[in-house]
Amino acid sequence: MPAVVTISPHPPHPLDNPAWAALTGPHARFAERVGRAARYPLDVSPFTAFSDQADPRAWDDLAALVGPGSLTPVAGADVAPPVGWEVVEAGRGAQFVDTALRAEPAPEAVRLGPDDVPEMLDLVARTRPGPFLPRTVELGTYLGIRHGGRLVAMAGERLHPPGWTEISAVCTDPEHRGRGLATRLVRAVAAGIRERGETPFLHTAADNANAIRLYESIGFTLRRRTAFLLVRAPGPA
Repeated sequence: MPAVVTISPHPPHPLDNPAWAALTGPHARFAERVGRAARYPLDVSPFTAFSDQADPRAWDDLAALVGPGSLTPVAGADVAPPVGWEVVEAGRGAQFVDTALRAEPAPEAVRLGPDDVPEMLDLVARTRPGPFLPRTVELGTYLGIRHGGRLVAMAGERLHPPGWTEISAVCTDPEHRGRGLATRLVRAVAAGIRERGETPFLHTAADNANAIRLYESIGFTLRRRTAFLLVRAPGPA
């Protein structure tokens, strides 16, 4: 008797595997790829992605991509790595989508580019919003607010699955918090995303209660919980 193959009538949602959807879609120009695994250049973003994390062949392809003994982060890891992989760190995240955000420009915001990267890296080092590297600014639009000529807040675009754009690197200098700068920048970045006919989404650590409270208060809704792993590939470094 022939095997019965069940095919889901619904295609996978791009936000279920956003890094893969981005690297095989609008961000394909950045993709370094081996078969079923892909990643951004190491000075752009630390994200790696699989076509299917449940497929051991995808992990084999990732090992070939990153090299023996290499450390690499894996986002959305809902399955345990195959034998030979070492889990170095594990964390939980939360994915939010725009359902009622009031998107609007921020007149005081300025567009940030490659010349601003040293200041952006300095702000990120002081506020730790998540990974931001020397070429992350190339992934999309980044906006900032200056005070006395100094960059004190920023937000921008990161992952870009088809039809969606992630808002990321949302941060404010500790001396300038409580003024609503982050909210204004999130609304302004979202306005640009909406103008392209796309929907904003974002991620935060599952235990970042302040960020979660802010995002829910301005119109984002929790879509799913996510997992993050830092893993070491099999073999000697």
